[in-house]
Amino acid sequence: MAPPTATETVNNITMQAPESSQVAGVEKAKVKMQMPGMPKFDDKYKEREFRKGRLAAAFRIFGKYGFDEGVAGHITLRDPVDPSTFWVNPFGTAFSLIKASDLIQVDHSGTVIDGGPNRMLNAAAFMIHSAIHAARPDVLCAAHSHSLYGRAFCSLGRPLDIISQDSCAFYNDHVVYEQFNGVVLAEEEGKKIASALGTKKAALLQNHGLLTVGKSIEETIFWFVSLEKCCHAQLLADAAASGRGGQTVKIDDADAAFTYQTVGTPLAGWFSAKPLFDVIHKETGGEYLE
Repeated sequence: MAPPTATETVNNITMQAPESSQVAGVEKAKVKMQMPGMPKFDDKYKEREFRKGRLAAAFRIFGKYGFDEGVAGHITLRDPVDPSTFWVNPFGTAFSLIKASDLIQVDHSGTVIDGGPNRMLNAAAFMIHSAIHAARPDVLCAAHSHSLYGRAFCSLGRPLDIISQDSCAFYNDHVVYEQFNGVVLAEEEGKKIASALGTKKAALLQNHGLLTVGKSIEETIFWFVSLEKCCHAQLLADAAASGRGGQTVKIDDADAAFTYQTVGTPLAGWFSAKPLFDVIHKETGGEYLE
């Protein structure tokens, strides 16, 4: 998504659009933002093993942050070798214990075709994620769980307000799925969620929880962690503002769109997740790779 241009055409009328005050200054900046590139693979089987390790680490991150709720929650990885299938956590295995060898591979019909000793599949995981992977060829990874602040905020049935630099990553890039029909056990419900998500990176599932997607595992996990924190921040800010009889201050559209270009891109999400994965590797001694 590009920041607002100098002019926009609305109903065949050319209008002057707002522009962030920083736009001109960026070109003259002495220090440019630099980020490394994402890893690339010539061998799809080597890529599979690397991605499975990252997916196992992602579950450890979710466990560390308390995003588990019994057996609920799932993260999926589109298989690099056979993109019509995906890898997911086995039903009933704790996030904090998952290893790469525990992950199970599921085909388009919901049949487990490979994986660890526990090959139980969470039906809700299949219904939601299979629909998203089918509708979004650009999505490598999708994550959904019942995190505390996410599900609290989702009870409000409203989109996130853009009140901080971090929330700018979701500016015009998240939706609210405005219905709750119980545990997602029907194919049609999964398709409705995928349709509501559209081309966005995140969805607030009303009365349910958060859902994020990305072109990489790392990006997807960072969006989830960040969205959870943005929900927490807004709950606190709204409560504080209401207690004083006021409202939170919103970031204007031009500055939000400009900031999105730095903090809301797939590359920004991937790189922002690096510390999370580094810490998990250090804390576990790489056990999740087994």
